Amino acid sequence: MDLNELAKLLAAHKSGDLETNEALHRIKNLHFEDIGFARVDHSRASRQGFPEVVFGGGKTRAQIVGIVERLVQRSPNILVTRTDEGTFGEIRNVVTDAEWHESARLVRIRRDKTNQGVGSIAVVTAGTSDIPVAEEAALTAETMGNTVDRIWDAGVAGIHRVLSERSLLQRSRVVIVAAGMEGALPSVVGGLVGVPVVAVPTSVGYGASFGGVAALLGMLNSCASNVTVVNIDNGFGAGFVASLINRRWTVPVE
Repeated sequence: MDLNELAKLLAAHKSGDLETNEALHRIKNLHFEDIGFARVDHSRASRQGFPEVVFGGGKTRAQIVGIVERLVQRSPNILVTRTDEGTFGEIRNVVTDAEWHESARLVRIRRDKTNQGVGSIAVVTAGTSDIPVAEEAALTAETMGNTVDRIWDAGVAGIHRVLSERSLLQRSRVVIVAAGMEGALPSVVGGLVGVPVVAVPTSVGYGASFGGVAALLGMLNSCASNVTVVNIDNGFGAGFVASLINRRWTVPVE
């Protein structure tokens, strides 16, 4: 936290130039810790409903461990995405209850398992090759306090597979669908359920899939009105927004 700025806010409040609610709002947004290579945002949970998540790509192992060390002092649940097992080993030396999830390339610390959801979140993949992205979504949603049902390999090439899960899908409050190739599965699922469907295009497919662009465009052009789309391979983003939709409470807006 910037102590000089905090002192100015407190002085303004004391003099009557700043109302209490506005002072609280500004203090909340000041609450970060500058550790040189990163500014760790300790107030992220109060603003957005979950602590800052560490994206592992492009960071050194020392940087990731340094950020996790600061976060874990104030937050019970932490995610490190797009990382590797070697980095997990160094995190585990500092936080012994950290978990490594190979498929999603994700490190998770989950000390608070309180259920925050109104209902369950279903995570569906078109194929087995989509599981790494879908598992990132599922682990994110679980860590944010949701019950998650996984349905793997239920793509449109064998549409009876997803139709056999219709009852489970219709009981869900949010559905996440990960698909590559032509990206058709979210539209099918969207036609079966009356809840939000978060579509995740994956970079799975042959040359004409253009690394997930074909699936992305197909999902963006879905004729199912309850389908919305996140970026290619963004399982984390899908799990996060699905969790906010499923929350029992919302973050107060000031």
